[in-house]
Amino acid sequence: MNPKATPAQLQAQVSGSSFYAGMRVLPKAEREAMYAVYAFCRQVDDIADDEGGNREDRAVALDAWRADIESLYAGRDPGQAALLAEAVERFGLRKDDFLAVIDGMAMDVERDIRWPAFDTLDLYCDRVASAVGRLSVRIFGMEERPGIELAYHLGRALQFTNILRDIDEDATIGRVYLPREPLVAAGVALDEPLVLVADPRIEGACRMLAAKAHEHFAAAQAILATRPRGHLLAPRLMAAVYEPLLRRMETAGWAAPRTRIRVNKPALLLTVLRLSLFR
Repeated sequence: MNPKATPAQLQAQVSGSSFYAGMRVLPKAEREAMYAVYAFCRQVDDIADDEGGNREDRAVALDAWRADIESLYAGRDPGQAALLAEAVERFGLRKDDFLAVIDGMAMDVERDIRWPAFDTLDLYCDRVASAVGRLSVRIFGMEERPGIELAYHLGRALQFTNILRDIDEDATIGRVYLPREPLVAAGVALDEPLVLVADPRIEGACRMLAAKAHEHFAAAQAILATRPRGHLLAPRLMAAVYEPLLRRMETAGWAAPRTRIRVNKPALLLTVLRLSLFR
């Protein structure tokens, strides 16, 4: 993505994603800021997932992003971070949150994540998901405390759901994000990724992670139910779409062969309409 892309160009670049439906309901300034944050996330994620690049080159690319973020906040030439400049200035976005996202991507670059201890998985989710949430809630105009709590819980809920949805795709690139503890408890051998995800006993580990996701969804919904200040239609929409997606996965189960559960676009549009009418 072009670091000097206009808001319209950034919008075009994200228009094919489910993220787009959640963000288009925001006022113009907030929407454009979220497109810029999303573009940043896409770029660093593409570096982490670039199977054609060696680890050293990918680490260098992430370090270049770190340097550009530092330059942006120091008032120097921001390089590729220029696409974030307006959002940072308007909404007071914090440097540490951008750096946390990069640190999360670096965990994937350093080595393929395979059956991490739950504490390590939680740290990873904080960096790649909840840090994005912390940036987002500032754009949404939320107060500090409920905003940070919402980012904590909704970020983890969404990331756990994505992990459960992408088991096969991740295994094909050598990664298994399912936590070590429930896999070991279920008797699953910590073997090659494609072998591990074919073991029917991963069902128990998946259901444990799904239960954790539901706990975080419930906590996020409890925060939203207090009607804190801010533009909350977007996080309400993400919760309203992804928790039913998780329930559909639970109904289907995780025994191989799995069919990837996808967001139902007509249902997504109906959810947008419902939340817009009854917020």
